[in-house]
Amino acid sequence: GAARATAAAARATATGPRARRAAARTFRGELRRLLRAGEITRADHDRYRRVFDDALAFVRKLSGTRQRALQGVINNTTHMAQRGDMTASRLPAIFHTLERNRQWWATGRLLGSGERVAFNDSELVWQYYPGEGIQLQVLGTFGKANGLWMQRDREKLAQLLDEMTALASTRGGALAFEYYFYFGGGKPPWASAMAQATGIQALARASQLLRRPDYLETARRAVRLMGMAAPTGVSVRTRLGRRFLLYSFAPGQRVLNGFVQSLVGLHDYAAIAGDDARARRLFRAGERQARADLRASDTGAWSLYQIGGAEADLNYQQLVTEFIANLCSRARIDFWCAADERFRRYLREPPQVRLLTKRVRAGTRALVRFEVSKIAKVGMAIRRAGATVFSTSATVARGARGYTWSVPTAPGRYEVTLSGTDLAGNFGASRFTLTVLPRRGRADV
Repeated sequence: GAARATAAAARATATGPRARRAAARTFRGELRRLLRAGEITRADHDRYRRVFDDALAFVRKLSGTRQRALQGVINNTTHMAQRGDMTASRLPAIFHTLERNRQWWATGRLLGSGERVAFNDSELVWQYYPGEGIQLQVLGTFGKANGLWMQRDREKLAQLLDEMTALASTRGGALAFEYYFYFGGGKPPWASAMAQATGIQALARASQLLRRPDYLETARRAVRLMGMAAPTGVSVRTRLGRRFLLYSFAPGQRVLNGFVQSLVGLHDYAAIAGDDARARRLFRAGERQARADLRASDTGAWSLYQIGGAEADLNYQQLVTEFIANLCSRARIDFWCAADERFRRYLREPPQVRLLTKRVRAGTRALVRFEVSKIAKVGMAIRRAGATVFSTSATVARGARGYTWSVPTAPGRYEVTLSGTDLAGNFGASRFTLTVLPRRGRADV
């Protein structure tokens, strides 16, 4: 996919010895520049230089998957330096990532794509991306924070949020929780409104539970990024208000679940902060646009992952249903509560399948068309006189579809059973009649 192609292209720029040496020189030059500008101390400069040099030496001792993983993290670091994106505020997160990868690939097991891991001395959540090493999963970490808040685990919650605030960066003047790897066509560093808003939510909640006003102040500083235009910020202005983006590098991608969760996070923060007019304005602007996005994503039986795209998989359908329910329960807006009821129903209702083709010609290969209300595994069985003459099934998207049938030579009425099982396991079946016409030139029988 696009993510793998982008990552592969990035890795290719630093595979040769000459390219690696040039990248290392640029990295060291950027560190010296930050030192001369007084943005980092000599101790910081020397520590970061040691971490980088240690990773360069260690990666040569590795092979296969382990080498590709650590080399990918090294490449990400040097690419940010080459683009001038390795700012002083980003250094703690960049080098913590480098250190954790050096640690994992020295002693840790091989990982499956998307697998999440943690370290014994930390509450942060890391996720493995092939060729990119393990990366700080910002959304996953703040999701864990919300879980710890619900469990009222004060000690672990404080440790997690202290770790995360220490790794926050400055992005366009706003406090940001960034990602530092290539993904989906985006290059590091990038940000996500969903992750940012979930972080704001978690910090605000913890400020009450732990009586830590500094967490609320950190959240307040992070709200600013929500109102900044992509690609620096995580939103775009629209005719109706503002759309919050899943990825700062993809302003044209309109993903419903990420948008709704961003609203939930903003709403929770604003309710706790009380006096933050900016957050309330952003929520109102986003909520107006989100109504239009929901209408464009609602198929009447399921939802689209993004506007203009394919239907959501089960995980995303369940997520957006949960997020809509959360928005309804908090904001008590009729529109969202009606959507909550509707989306819950989508997860319970079987797909509706109806036969479109009514007649076919005997002795031909015919497309027997049907229409299905949502993505489902659709089975078709054709029988005559109790004997099955055709049977097949496949998972198909909503709309008009069809299966090719080698029609028997015997004309007459055939019974067609169409069954559908959606991604949530809901099953339904209906029977129809299909007429097989005589071959051309033959008299009707």
